Amino acid sequence: MSDAAQPTAAEVRAAAEAVKTALDRHLAAVEGRSGEDDPAVYEAFNQLAAAAEVYDELLYDRYDEVTPFEIPGTDDSLPPYTGPEEPNAVSVLIRRDYAVAEPQRLLAQAQRVEAAVGDGTGTEASATIHGALGILFDEFEADEIASRPKEFGLEEGDSTLWVTAADEAAEPGAWLEAPFEGVDPQRVVCRFDVSAVFDDEITDELDDIDEVDEAEEEIEDELDPDLDADLDEDEDLESLEADR
Repeated sequence: MSDAAQPTAAEVRAAAEAVKTALDRHLAAVEGRSGEDDPAVYEAFNQLAAAAEVYDELLYDRYDEVTPFEIPGTDDSLPPYTGPEEPNAVSVLIRRDYAVAEPQRLLAQAQRVEAAVGDGTGTEASATIHGALGILFDEFEADEIASRPKEFGLEEGDSTLWVTAADEAAEPGAWLEAPFEGVDPQRVVCRFDVSAVFDDEITDELDDIDEVDEAEEEIEDELDPDLDADLDEDEDLESLEADR
């Protein structure tokens, strides 16, 4: 990039201020969230990610430096949006994966529900794992199970939420047979992924920071103790001269 095309120092500082503002907005949204899938939190997250990306690019172009953090995202995996600018309808596609971590807890919860709403037929659907899953997901909203999966003997896996734009709402019953087919990636307005992969990346970064701190401590321990003594003597002399 030529010098003429480089961003100015003022532009870089303005981008840094935008990141600070976005951080404050994101924290406020998180503190005041109304539920697990609060759209205000998602919007604040996207604004923070966008501001951080702009700052990172300007910082690199101006000073050949990068930021020490990265906000996980999936924008690179989606093609450019080509849907309507003002969608008349949207579809929200959600997938959540779980592991059946505690089968006995799952069966016990289903048996409680079955006993409370029993129809007297003597059929015990809760005797099998797949039957218990059917009972629980019929009785409880999927969001409720997602908010406290351990109570149902489940362990959270990856999850994703896609918001897609449409020109018109689909006809009733039109897509029920194959609800996740025919999704046009270029009409995905936004998507939000949750995965242990992101947690692992953060853990690795923290481990790297700890290693740097430990190395610095080792260097400090290896410094010549006589040098510290000399520095202390210099400070004492300066103090005496100041008193005079």
